[in-house]
Amino acid sequence: MTRRPPKVDSISMARMTAHYVFALTALLAVALTTPIPSHAQTCNAVVQSDDALRYNTQTIEVPSACKDFTVTLTHSGRLPVLAMGHNWVLAKEADMAGVARTGMLAGAANQYVDPTDRRVIAHTNVIGGGQAASVSFPVSALQPGETYAFFCTFAGHSPVMQGTLVLK
Repeated sequence: MTRRPPKVDSISMARMTAHYVFALTALLAVALTTPIPSHAQTCNAVVQSDDALRYNTQTIEVPSACKDFTVTLTHSGRLPVLAMGHNWVLAKEADMAGVARTGMLAGAANQYVDPTDRRVIAHTNVIGGGQAASVSFPVSALQPGETYAFFCTFAGHSPVMQGTLVLK
């Protein structure tokens, strides 16, 4: 025996169509009024270093919308901190040479950063092969239009281990 679908009268069909139209209109209204999420601001960076006196990046862009920015320094080399230690220091580009000089004088006990040097905006501790260190700083410490440098203040490293940080 063959089953026949139930008969649908024109009034029932009109009601179903009205329900579908209403549902689609409601979905469309929600879709049009829901904000599309923008790309989340990346408020951190990872900078890799190694035994060859280098950082893997030359430029870091800091979004001005970030409240704080975090830099994580990693050391993929094998040499210990006493032989090939690295840190990450941030200062205005114009202050880089002076900060590096006073950092070397401050020595290993102070992570090669003079603790009284107000030109230093942020810095990590010195790390050796297989280690990592992070530092966070308020983005409000950066001024639009200013040029910033990041560099390693371990003895003799700053001339080759350096890069630029830009506020965007």
